[in-house]
Amino acid sequence: MSSVTFYALLGSLLVGLGLYGVIVGASALRKILAFNLLGSGVFLLFGVIAQRGAGAGFGGDPVPQALVITGLVVAFAATALAVGLLVRLGESAGLDDVEDESEGESS
Repeated sequence: MSSVTFYALLGSLLVGLGLYGVIVGASALRKILAFNLLGSGVFLLFGVIAQRGAGAGFGGDPVPQALVITGLVVAFAATALAVGLLVRLGESAGLDDVEDESEGESS
């Protein structure tokens, strides 16, 4: 198994786990983290596709690599914003912990 195939399978696994977490996740924090995992899998797949498209003996195409790096920065900023908004929402609702929201729904 080549490294390209390995990373493609790993990216597909990350996308699958992230999608499962988004659909099944009980709390908002777990959904945010699962969505971040999904995005990481997509970035990995995009990098694998860029590397596979490169000619023999050459490095990968720099444009998709630059897009992946930019996407990682944007994903980090969006995750930080979402977690900050979730914490603020929890404070305004009077919850001590963000995970308290899912525990209250199940009982």
